[in-house]
Amino acid sequence: MFDTAVQDKERDEARCTARQRFVAVRAESAGLAAHLMPEDQAIQSMPDVSPTKWHLAHTSWFFETFILAPRDASYRTFDPAFAYLFNSYYEAVGPRHPRPHRGLLSRPTTDAIGAYRDHVTAGMLRLIDGSDDATWREIAPLLKLGLHHEQQHQELILMDIKHVFSVNPLLPAYQASRPQALPAAAPIRAWVEFAGGLREIGHEGDGFAFDNEGPRHKVWLEPFALATHPVSCGEYAAFIEDGGYRRAEFWLSEGWATVQQQGWEAPLYWRRDGAEWRVFTLSGEQRLVDNEPVCHVSLFEADAYARWAGKRLPTEAEWEVAASGLPLTGNLADSRRYHPAAPHGATPDAGASRLRQMIGDVWEWTASPYTAYPRFRAAGGAIGEYNGKFMCNQMVLRGGAAVTPAGHMRHTYRNFFPPSARWAFSGLRLAEDI
Repeated sequence: MFDTAVQDKERDEARCTARQRFVAVRAESAGLAAHLMPEDQAIQSMPDVSPTKWHLAHTSWFFETFILAPRDASYRTFDPAFAYLFNSYYEAVGPRHPRPHRGLLSRPTTDAIGAYRDHVTAGMLRLIDGSDDATWREIAPLLKLGLHHEQQHQELILMDIKHVFSVNPLLPAYQASRPQALPAAAPIRAWVEFAGGLREIGHEGDGFAFDNEGPRHKVWLEPFALATHPVSCGEYAAFIEDGGYRRAEFWLSEGWATVQQQGWEAPLYWRRDGAEWRVFTLSGEQRLVDNEPVCHVSLFEADAYARWAGKRLPTEAEWEVAASGLPLTGNLADSRRYHPAAPHGATPDAGASRLRQMIGDVWEWTASPYTAYPRFRAAGGAIGEYNGKFMCNQMVLRGGAAVTPAGHMRHTYRNFFPPSARWAFSGLRLAEDI
């Protein structure tokens, strides 16, 4: 009897916690959109960018499609047409509106999508509160997945609207600037050494992780070292001034071809104004700060810089081993700056604790292709399409960025983008062999 009462209490507390998290995550998405006018939310500035209102609708579609419709007999679909408009890439669910054409959807309006979100939120709260134990056990893991999925789209909302605003000649600001006190001098690059040997990486335990973060498995590492800080804007500017974008010897073949085809001369959002560089941010265009981590570089640019510097990019296994045990704190989206920050504070002398800004600021490119871990198997059905089918022609990034929700981070988190992608908040940290 006592054991049953304890189990009931734990179950009720878990359900209450899940409800609170659901409400908070949904409110955060609406809060991000509140900075924008309806006209802002409809723009698609390139095929990789989605309009804000599409993100708001798609995250609601996810809950409706995978939880409410199949598991709540009383739920009524808001609009059957939304199944086509807001499916992203789930072949098992049905056809979808082409991704490059999402910006052509003047209808539904932002008001209609707001009503859709309210409808789905209300349905989810009724289901969370009123479902029997058997149904709750079914929906609880899907609810966790849906919330982390929505947090991914919160980051995309900020990434995408930054690109949208950057191509507007008015260079509008998403929010007012949040100045930071700059350190008196740039940090001096130092190195933290790690022994080689047989190590383990990948998710373990009961906490949430995406399927691509496991299974946990062994890897062999040769001795290596990581730089204490990510590469700064000032350091990257030196690469530019040394002809980095004009010297083919530093570039992978496809990267050099991309530089020529796209006319790259600097990271995305950088603009030379006379003798100084300026950079577009979510707070408008600003003078480039040398001490801040360089951001919005592709894998091609990160790799070229590393070669120019006589170093290399770390593998994702090296990055995870180095980061393991460090706190999951840093300049993440909860700071509300939405921009990489210059490092502060003295660097301790003890071991891996000397590493700075491993979490937050910029996603750090690794030298690892995005492939399956040993023994990985995608789940059956549409949910199995979430990650596994993208394991081709992509590279892994680690560590989160200034637009990544704080409650969304893990040391094992594997982000991935094509090597030419630059609109993500991506930077780099150097590695070297010992």
